[in-house]
Amino acid sequence: MKFQVWTLPLVTVAALSYAGYSVYVSQPVRTAERPPAPPPRAVHARSVAGVGLIEASSENIAINTPVAGLVMRVFVAVGDRVKPGDRLFELDGRDLQAELLVRRQSLAVARARLERLEQAPWSADRPALAARVQETAAQLADAEGNLKRIEQVADQRAVRTEEVEQRRFAVAAAKARHEEAQAQLARLEAGTWKADLDVARSEVKLAEAHVKRIETDLERLTIRALTDGTILQCNVHPGEYAQAGQLTKPLLILGSADQLHVRVEIDENEAHKVRPGSKAVGYLRGQANVALPLEFVRQEPLVIPKKSLTGDATERVDTRVFQVIYRVTTKDTPIFVGQQMDVYIDQGGQP
Repeated sequence: MKFQVWTLPLVTVAALSYAGYSVYVSQPVRTAERPPAPPPRAVHARSVAGVGLIEASSENIAINTPVAGLVMRVFVAVGDRVKPGDRLFELDGRDLQAELLVRRQSLAVARARLERLEQAPWSADRPALAARVQETAAQLADAEGNLKRIEQVADQRAVRTEEVEQRRFAVAAAKARHEEAQAQLARLEAGTWKADLDVARSEVKLAEAHVKRIETDLERLTIRALTDGTILQCNVHPGEYAQAGQLTKPLLILGSADQLHVRVEIDENEAHKVRPGSKAVGYLRGQANVALPLEFVRQEPLVIPKKSLTGDATERVDTRVFQVIYRVTTKDTPIFVGQQMDVYIDQGGQP
């Protein structure tokens, strides 16, 4: 009976002891681990820290196309250097080529019509018109003679009134034909009417404008470089359909990589501590032991929402930043566009 009284407490104590031991041995063992690379350290007594992104000195230029179309040829590859006017890629323009042939033919017709009017009068046409004037003059003289003879009949009762009227009408008709022939000859000798020349010249200019428009549209299908630089990224290939406008993923990225800049983002709360011309040093990620001197270039006057440094413009956080541009002066360390850099800007004696 006495043993049974102590059984339950002993079992309880044993269970609690086992539970405590199990908890103790299952605790993770935490040991201090050294980071794979030491963190960067500021070299100035007082400094403002910011995160920078390496970019071309011309900034990263996103190149797209103003018109959509099928990509026929790509003339550049990543790493190629280009100059203003160099071809980058070309879109399909077969429909415009066909229309250009039609417009050029219309221009040729308009020019031929104008040249024909400018060369008037034509010497080959004058003899025929002169002969026509003489013919109508003879017909008029004959009609007048017939009318005169019938009017000179002594006894008008012997002449029918209808016949007299017919001969008078014949005279009027012959006179009209003669005047028409004379007018045609005079018009030939006077040359082309100025209004006709003006219309023909306007038609030529209109046809030239149509040709120029098609040629301009064809020229727009060949995308060319507008500045010196290096192809940093190529996202366009023959056979692909290129969309027009500003794309999230540009078709090409161009930039002047001979001289690199660092776009440093400073929290707006510390923006007042940065002064133009302040000295700065930067550390590439993973190279905290190498301090790269930076040379001040400019400050961006517009404070903007902070973007995550992944290159995606849609990623934002609820922070506004002040941007400062610095130039990388060293040439010994390999640096690539798009790398991140920890930057420390000398605050000087400012509080």
